[in-house]
Amino acid sequence: MASNRMGRINEEIQRELAALLPTVKDPRVSGMISVTAVETTPDLKYAKVYISALDKSAEDQVLKGLKSAAGYLRRELGRALDLRSTPELSFVRDDSIDKGAHILQMLRDPQVVKPANPANAHIDLEEEE
Repeated sequence: MASNRMGRINEEIQRELAALLPTVKDPRVSGMISVTAVETTPDLKYAKVYISALDKSAEDQVLKGLKSAAGYLRRELGRALDLRSTPELSFVRDDSIDKGAHILQMLRDPQVVKPANPANAHIDLEEEE
């Protein structure tokens, strides 16, 4: 039951932070930035916010900008949410999209993925009909 509550709190924090990101005045926090996930400790003291930026070269600068704006975001989050204590925010780069793309590339590579049944190795799945 408590995990369901934590899941709802994490989703609400994620939704509010996504809405607050465009209001940050730091020039480093610009471009297409998305909050992919939030993990909050059970005592609601700390929250790890996973960030993904479209421009991967500027992702380090975005994280630095968000770290400097963490106080502002925490204050605005406290105003928006009805929680006893507002968690301290720490921002982390989310590499799940890159990892997923790498796994997909490996799955499409015939040198990496061998047929499950050697008897079916002669079947070409990409032949034209």
